[in-house]
Amino acid sequence: MKAIYDPRQRAHNPSQFMALGVMRPNPEQPERTEILRSGAEAAGCTFTAPEDAGLGPIAALHSPEYLTFLQTIHARWSEIEGAGPEVISHIKPGDRRDSYPRSALGQAGYHQADTSCPINADTWGSAYWSAQTAITAADLVANGEHAAYALCRPPGHHAFGDMAGGFCFLNNSGIAAQLLRDRGLRPAILDVDVHHGNGTQGLFYDRDDVLTLSIHADPADFYPFFWGHSSERGEGRGRGYNLNLPLPRGTDDAPFLAALQTCLERVHAFGADVLVIALGLDASEDDPFQGFQVTGDGFSRVGEAIARAGLPTLFVQEGGYISDSLGHNLTRVLGGFTSAAR
Repeated sequence: MKAIYDPRQRAHNPSQFMALGVMRPNPEQPERTEILRSGAEAAGCTFTAPEDAGLGPIAALHSPEYLTFLQTIHARWSEIEGAGPEVISHIKPGDRRDSYPRSALGQAGYHQADTSCPINADTWGSAYWSAQTAITAADLVANGEHAAYALCRPPGHHAFGDMAGGFCFLNNSGIAAQLLRDRGLRPAILDVDVHHGNGTQGLFYDRDDVLTLSIHADPADFYPFFWGHSSERGEGRGRGYNLNLPLPRGTDDAPFLAALQTCLERVHAFGADVLVIALGLDASEDDPFQGFQVTGDGFSRVGEAIARAGLPTLFVQEGGYISDSLGHNLTRVLGGFTSAAR
């Protein structure tokens, strides 16, 4: 399987984020890329660098206002007397239809959904090359590769069209799916991260040309809380084109795989001819977030089930945080897919 990665994704390295009112070390660390690359190579992946497709494919989903913010906010923030080294706003609009402020602090509050997406001087560059990684991998699949892996970091599925959140700044899976759609394909995005892909859902919620599906821990008591409930089915033309399968905390292999099968049946009903997997590995029993209890064998079966769908498939890396099994779980997914696809 061909794989894409750019080392400039490592530069984004926030020192902290706020959780439960406490500043903590940021779990979305650059070292994830080394672990994931080793795991992909163990599954037989061969890595190359992404090409630079420019802002066009990114701006197909993200507003120019938001992209300007991401590119300029850290420099503007640094001019504020007494500001910390990273952009983390304590101001939030009551309604996103409220006025758009001029100040850096106010704009940060508008464009950051929460305190777990701090921005430093290197954030834009890393997010840009993360998106280009997904774009290049999507090009491979659009041009005939049966499968490709995009090692994207920072991840993307919590990023809306004009809002960062949950360690995410640009929605890599969504950008890839939009590129595939623009090439005349009919993509489905299947998110298997333990956290609901709220940004991805938001990007396509009123559309009927991209199917979005997510298996995740029940947001009644798990991040992102406000999105990901089973009643969220899409709106307007998108009604019935969004499927959420929230599962209880502690879910292990069998119910996770049953939910995956339900999703793949919906992908078939949609008539998808290409599949984008938003590949979170944080459903693992060893992941620090402890949402699910999926085993290494379970991840192998996930890869096998996806392969049996018989569709060209793009794996876009989302979550999965540092643990002894992180790289091994990626090997299991990609290896399971490759062996079942032969």
